[in-house]
Order: sequence, then C-alpha cells, then structure tokens
Amino acid sequence: MNVRAQIAMVMNLDKCIGCHTCSVTCKNVWTNRAGAEYMWWNNVETRPGPGYPRQWENQNRYNGGWALDGGRLKLKIEITKNYKPPSMEDYYHPWTYDYEVLFSEKQSDQQPVARPISLIDGESMDVTYGPNWNDDLAGADLILEDPGLDGLQKEIYQQFKDVFMMYLPRICNHCLNPSCLAACPRKAIYKREEDGIVLVDQNRCRGYRYCVAACPYKKVYYNWKTGKSEKCVFCYPRIEAGQPTVCSLTCVGKIRYLGVLLYDADKVLDVAATPEVSQLVKRFIDEVLLDPYDPAVVSVAKESGIPDDWIKAAQRSPVYKMVKKWKVAFPLRPEFRTLPMVFYVPPLSPVVTTFERAYGAKITDIMPKVNELRIPIKYLANMFTGGDTMLIEQALKKLLAVRIYERAKNVAEPGLADKAKVALAEAGLTEADAEEMYRLFAIARYEDRFVIPTNPKRYAANPYVERGVAGLP
Repeated sequence: MNVRAQIAMVMNLDKCIGCHTCSVTCKNVWTNRAGAEYMWWNNVETRPGPGYPRQWENQNRYNGGWALDGGRLKLKIEITKNYKPPSMEDYYHPWTYDYEVLFSEKQSDQQPVARPISLIDGESMDVTYGPNWNDDLAGADLILEDPGLDGLQKEIYQQFKDVFMMYLPRICNHCLNPSCLAACPRKAIYKREEDGIVLVDQNRCRGYRYCVAACPYKKVYYNWKTGKSEKCVFCYPRIEAGQPTVCSLTCVGKIRYLGVLLYDADKVLDVAATPEVSQLVKRFIDEVLLDPYDPAVVSVAKESGIPDDWIKAAQRSPVYKMVKKWKVAFPLRPEFRTLPMVFYVPPLSPVVTTFERAYGAKITDIMPKVNELRIPIKYLANMFTGGDTMLIEQALKKLLAVRIYERAKNVAEPGLADKAKVALAEAGLTEADAEEMYRLFAIARYEDRFVIPTNPKRYAANPYVERGVAGLP
C-alpha cells in the first residue's frame, strides 16, 4: 500500500441553480487576459446539451482519455495519427461589442447599435455560438448532440412533456491517472506530490497541444498569445493557505465541498484498467480511496510522511463522507479511465409530487420508477457511474431517506417517526448518518464544507519529481 493524500472536491448538483457566479469569478481571477478570452476553466453546462467545448464527451471525435490494449492502458491519441484537439469553432469565437460607437456615432433618427467584434482580431463578426449557448434550453435540438442520452430515445426528450434539465459545473478533475500528463512529450505537466493538484510548467511547455487532445474532459486550453497550454490550477495559492478555491467560495448555492482524500497509489493503474466500466467506479471507491480511520492506513500514511493534521483533515473531510462513507457522490465519465478527483452528487430532480403521493410507503415505493423521474436514472448513470444504474438508485434513495427523516422530525403526523426509521434502514443509513448528511447538504457551515490543511509543501520530498504514465512517482 502506497498512501497518498489529495485535495478533492464534491459538487451537489441538487443545489446548483446555474447562475454562473463560479465561472465569472474564476474568469476574473485567472483568465481575464489576452490569449485566454475563450478559456473557461470553470463552466456550467445545461444538460442535456452539447457541453463546452461542443460534444467534449464524444471521444470518437476527439480521441481523448485511455483505452485498453490487451488489458493494458494506452492513450487513445497516437501523436502522429489521430491527434484531434478541438478547434476554435468547437469552443466559440470570443467577442465583445463595439461600445465606442455608442459615444462617437453622429446624431441621427436611429438608435446607435454596438455590434459584435472579435476579441482576437478586432474585426466585425456574427455571433453564432457561445460557451452557454443552450442555457436552460433542455428541449432544443442541441440535446441530440449529448452523448449522455446514448441508450435512450433522444427524440422523446425533445417533447415538451418529457423535457428535463440539470446544471453541470465542470473544472479540471485533477485526476489520479491524468492522460494530459502522459501525452506531454516535454513533461511539462506534473501532479504535485503534496496535494495532487495537476499543473502545467509554463517554462517547459512548448504548446504542442497534445495535452489538449488527450484530456477527455477538454479542460486543457491553448493560449494563442503565449503559445502555451493552460488549465485550472485548483487555486493552489489559496489551497496552500487553507482557503477554498474561488469557485467554491463564491458559489451562491453552496454546492461545493473541499477536503482531503487518502488513496492507494499502487492501485491506480490496476483499477483504471478494469475491463468492465460498470465495475470501475465501485473499485475506484472501494479499493483506490482509503478509509482514514483504518489504523493500517493511518500507519502507512505516517510512514509516507503525511502529517498528522492532514490525516485528521481526511477524517473530517466532507468529500470522504460523501464519496467513500455514504457513496452518494461519483466521478464524471469514469469510462475515460483517468480516475477523476472531482465528484458529483446526482440531482434528485423534481420528484416532490411523486414523493408526497407515495409518502408513508416503503422507500422502494417512494423511490420513483425510471419513467417517473424527470431526469432518467439511465442518463445519470451514463454520466457518473459508467452505466451502473444501481449505484445511482442507491444514492438517490439515501438522499430521499434523509428528507423523510427530517420531515418526520418537523411534521406532527402519527407514525411518521417509525416510517422514517424504516426508510433509513432500507437505505442503509443510521440516524447519526441522516443527521450528519442533513447538516452537510442543507445547513453546512464554512468550516464543515471546506476542510483544507495548510502548508502541504513541508512534507513533499520533491514536488517537481519526474512522473510516470499514471502521474505518480
């Protein structure tokens, strides 16, 4: 066992309101400069939809991520053969407006108009697409471009009565097995030993863009001004000081949680090479991610030089509780085999009417059937569990059970408390679990959502050590 520590994130999609505050604050802090106009290190997509860049999930188009070759992992891109980074059109041509004309236009009977101009060359242009072009348009033709609807009848979900939507915030996943790192011939991309954050060394980068093509999430960008690749840095200067990332701090819905996860580096490649994608998520959570309360894990962690305050932070981590303990948060698109360290709590979707109608029955009856859910379980499974609908159903049952339990505490209805206990038992939760889940998901304080130890560099022997194919020494 080779115990490592990493700062990880969970996003609760049930609370995301799609306000884009996270995107705007990230933009103002990190990419508000020439060459980075089209970069959104943090973006919020309306799903179903094409995403940003367009159809980023379609690896038949981009060849990102990992594939199995005789049971062994290999990059899907072959540098000289099928190198397909997104074009500017796949993102969007960034623009502003010619506001000067509003002040300089000669007086006339017509209202002056500030027309769009390119942020790259300053020429006039027509706006045809943007990073949030399909905001709140879940029923538009653009949903046909969503690979998450594979296995579902896409045309049905274009009809008004069957329309559903959700918001999906995305940042770099700072993966345990990053394909961007493995694809870089300059070894300019490295995974920090002290906290797992994946960064691009701007001094080594030569702008070959192999990392852009290799990242299946398309969260590495090419700066046309500097000729270098750039990506989300997980606000590492703030993390080092024990402060949350800017996107987490400014999130209006308080959907983001940060904490330490302990993992077994020796298991990374073996689990990433799991033949059945539906089993990959289970193995990732059960075998790679470790229990910080396990005495054997704690002992090896200390031998590896992980400080006591980091181990204690891992035990208090909201990410550990949601991902490992309760199993209600899952990685995005695990079939890319990068083992992301950003996790998502799937949305319950508007099921209140169904819940009220079946209230008091067993939780298996309260849990809506797939055709009753506004957001199909199959769609969520395609996105978060490699198609394993059982994991999604179990997570949603736990979230519903907590709602039943809290309702029983606050609504005077005969027999409700007993029914709540039955619901918790069927979901595999204790009353203590329900109380803690309620505190974290509904009324969490700052110090509960962000458990970030400070000064991680003190125990990193060499944070710039040359990395292997899995981003590990």
